[in-house]
Amino acid sequence: MTGSSRPLIIGAIAAAVVVVASVIVWVLVPSSVVAGVAVASNEPSVSTTNCDYSRVTDAPTANFVGLPADAARTPASGKVQVTLKTSQGDVPMTLDREQAPCTVGSLLHLAEKKYFDGTACHRITVFTEFKVLQCGDPTGSGGAGPGYEFDDELPTGLRAAGDGKVIYPKGTVAMANAGPDTNGSQFFLVYADTPLAPNYPVFGTYDSTGQATIDKVAAGGVAPDSETQGDGKPAIPITIEKVTVGR
Repeated sequence: MTGSSRPLIIGAIAAAVVVVASVIVWVLVPSSVVAGVAVASNEPSVSTTNCDYSRVTDAPTANFVGLPADAARTPASGKVQVTLKTSQGDVPMTLDREQAPCTVGSLLHLAEKKYFDGTACHRITVFTEFKVLQCGDPTGSGGAGPGYEFDDELPTGLRAAGDGKVIYPKGTVAMANAGPDTNGSQFFLVYADTPLAPNYPVFGTYDSTGQATIDKVAAGGVAPDSETQGDGKPAIPITIEKVTVGR
């Protein structure tokens, strides 16, 4: 793998210290108060959270497109349909705002800015218990990000796997990072149940169409010139041509 001072990659073996990010959630109550009397409103309640997208200058940046707008009122409920249109087929995903609102907000921001368009998924792992496809770095090196970072929204409810690890289930979409609170643009797609430390925010799932696309890439294995056997650039190249929101 290409080295960097802050490589945004997930590790199969290395342990990380987990810092659980805290978020503040507001609930907009569907009523107004007039002269001390609550008046019913037809507006549905909307849950939001304050996301801290912090500009960083001490890490490799690929194509800075600004910070997500209105981060103090990031939606924190509902699901969003997103499709990765790739050179090997579509990967339709369902993103869960309630599970990871700041992560979803960031990905939607980057998709809107066409940050992922024309970018290669730079990493495939084909170990027996470590099977992911990693994307999201326009440089293709695995070491760069969008020029900002945000706090972890660590997963809950995942099945324990022993040795402090949990099972990231097949079909999971999760963030890759370089340690606590260093999430940026890189994400990974789990194409078979994989035990990992619970350090990577889970923010959605992908469907059977996406599974077929990833399985095709995984079947080709790792490119012969990869530095690590079983972990490196896909032998069958896969490029995200564009990301569409909604289907």
